[in-house]
Amino acid sequence: MKMTKAWLAATLVLGMATVAPAQRHKLGEVNAETPEGKLLQEIGQEADEAKKLAKLEEFTGKHPKHEAAAWALSQMQPAYLKANQLDKALEIGEKLLALDPEDVETAHQNLKASEAKKDPDLVKKWAIQTSEIARKVAVSKKPEDEDEVAEWQRRVDFSKQVDTYTEYSLYATSLALADPAKKLDLMDTLAQRNAKSQYVGQLENHRFVSYLQLKDFAKAVSVVDQAVAANTANEDMLLVATDYYFNQKNADKTLDYSAKLVAMMGAKPAPQGVSAEEWEKKKRRSIGAGLFLQGMTLNGQGKFAQGDKVFREVLPLMDDEQYKAATLFQLGLANYRLGDIKKAPDTPRILDALRFFQQCAAIKSPNQGPAQKNIAAIKAQYRVQ
Repeated sequence: MKMTKAWLAATLVLGMATVAPAQRHKLGEVNAETPEGKLLQEIGQEADEAKKLAKLEEFTGKHPKHEAAAWALSQMQPAYLKANQLDKALEIGEKLLALDPEDVETAHQNLKASEAKKDPDLVKKWAIQTSEIARKVAVSKKPEDEDEVAEWQRRVDFSKQVDTYTEYSLYATSLALADPAKKLDLMDTLAQRNAKSQYVGQLENHRFVSYLQLKDFAKAVSVVDQAVAANTANEDMLLVATDYYFNQKNADKTLDYSAKLVAMMGAKPAPQGVSAEEWEKKKRRSIGAGLFLQGMTLNGQGKFAQGDKVFREVLPLMDDEQYKAATLFQLGLANYRLGDIKKAPDTPRILDALRFFQQCAAIKSPNQGPAQKNIAAIKAQYRVQ
């Protein structure tokens, strides 16, 4: 499998964040002469994970206020996580954080449990909470006692890694979701946490597609505008934005984006995994669509000479009969306007207009009727057949 830089970076973050420093809650000396001490001793000697977990549950149930209770809970959370008892892992995590609000290791475990549950709302909650804890620990004051510095440094370094991992968690979880609204919620959360995160840029096209799925075209195009400014827009983005601005009657944006689309597709090689034949078809469709909208805009502005030039480029690219008919009609219109000069009509232009309208009238489309009327009008006006 080919590893992209982004995939490798995410993997490294994932790997680092799962290697926690020493446990926050340590087990002190055990007095095996007491019932609770005896049980703690049995826990330490138990090799079977399921039996060990059962003894930990027994201990916290019988001795919830014991000084070793926090240690026992800290042992139970990863055990529950490993056993896929995710709700229990989360419950234990809440208890541990109530005891120590700066326990970044526990918060990280809760985030992992939320990921395993595939619950985007929980991932959002714990990504935010874990990040807040991690950032607080990362800027904590260096202890004056030299014996405590090494442990403090480990916690600071780990917290920074965990904070980065929370960004990856939001990123990866959003990618796995089918619901575009939920995807956008996690993507927005990531951007709010860190607008400069390496993962924000990687979600640009996913954000664009999600808005399209929600039919929020204005926001989809706002993503395109940002991508154009950053020089990261792709051909699909440019085509959607060009069409949007054409329908909004924004001629400047339509002409700008259509030109960018045509230039991009003229120079862009076939992406990996796409055959030369498939790519050539997409290039023709994309360039044809971009030029068509460009020509429609120019004709709409009365720039018929430029419109005629563009539509002549479009015509051989159009496989769709409806678009072909529309292109022929626009060519007929442009040439008629260019040739219909009162004192000295441009006869070749008028004949071109007649020919284009005749070709349009031969195709069943919404333009067929108007083309037939224009044919009759030209023949009557200029006495041509």
